[in-house]
Amino acid sequence: MIAVGIAFAVTMLGLSSLLGPRKPTPEKLAPYECGMPPVGDARERQSVKFYLVAMIFLLFDIEVAFLYPWAMALRDLGWAGYVQVLLFMLLLLAGYVYVWRKGVLDWGAEST
Repeated sequence: MIAVGIAFAVTMLGLSSLLGPRKPTPEKLAPYECGMPPVGDARERQSVKFYLVAMIFLLFDIEVAFLYPWAMALRDLGWAGYVQVLLFMLLLLAGYVYVWRKGVLDWGAEST
């Protein structure tokens, strides 16, 4: 398996050098080809709110990942499964209200 991995890497590097552009433009050599020239330093600090909103998004995304299998097995779970998911949703709703009241979702405010 290691030999296959090494052979694949060498093959891809060889094909890249053979089939790749001969004289790349400065735009092609830029790290990102988004159509706009890079501005500023890539290592600038982000607001803490950016990361908080990202974590909240992940939590609600995971919520959906848990709700889909629950919906598929609803008949087998019965009332016990319904009550458990209801408590799960209430807990997430409490967390949502908490971050809303803390102002994490308010991008206009500058304080963290």
